[in-house]
Amino acid sequence: MREIQISGDTIRLGQLLKVAGIADSGGEAKALIAEGRVSVNGEVETRRGRQLHAGDELAAAGQELRLV
Repeated sequence: MREIQISGDTIRLGQLLKVAGIADSGGEAKALIAEGRVSVNGEVETRRGRQLHAGDELAAAGQELRLV
């Protein structure tokens, strides 16, 4: 599991996918989320604007991430 450092208290799911290099653009992030290919804390997430916090775990495109 790869750890991703965030600078503030929260980050939106779509932004995180771009920062982590999982999605190259906002459109690609939107498509991944809409297709149900992203899970947060073990549950499929379909809201691109979902606020993530340190300690949240994300799985997408065969990668697992933890926010720190």
